[in-house]
Amino acid sequence: MEFAKVVRRRRMVRDYDPDRPVPPEVRERLLEHAIRAPSAGFSQGWAFLVLETPEERERFWTATTDGGTPNGWLTRMRRAPLLVVPLSNKSAYLDRYAEPDKGWTDRDESRWPVPYWDVDAGMAALLMLLTAVDEGLGACFFGVPPERIPAFRATFGVPEEYRPVGCVSVGYAGSDDRRSPSLDRGRRGVEEVVHRGGW
Repeated sequence: MEFAKVVRRRRMVRDYDPDRPVPPEVRERLLEHAIRAPSAGFSQGWAFLVLETPEERERFWTATTDGGTPNGWLTRMRRAPLLVVPLSNKSAYLDRYAEPDKGWTDRDESRWPVPYWDVDAGMAALLMLLTAVDEGLGACFFGVPPERIPAFRATFGVPEEYRPVGCVSVGYAGSDDRRSPSLDRGRRGVEEVVHRGGW
């Protein structure tokens, strides 16, 4: 698919056909494209937890939700046959920038006004979203509630130095996929958000 068309068609899909798994070769392309994301200093301080089996996905939803009766959003999202959790590792960046070619000799976090470890993991997630569109699938990026991160870590044995920046659900769009009410606000145009030469 032409790149411009992929970008225009990218949207968050919130319902999936539970009877159509993501083909293994597509799953691998999602991951191969994710690691092509830029990373500060080529630190590559990311990891990706891939959850495909019904048992793995159920463990994810149990760990990251309150266990009450699922609302409509959660019911539809739980149908996704593939979940990929991008994780960031701040230590990888602090270590990398203390190496001789970077000119710093310590791991001082004050030099990082922006947490590029999270930004880079987010860019990797975006490449997965775009790849899904290119492959004819739907995908959605959503957050892991902060209060549920300890349960998520414990459930999957995630080391403390890795932090989930969200989750990407992937699959073929289901019949209950519907337009988000948030889109009623409309997309802001270039003329509203771009400031050329100054604010």
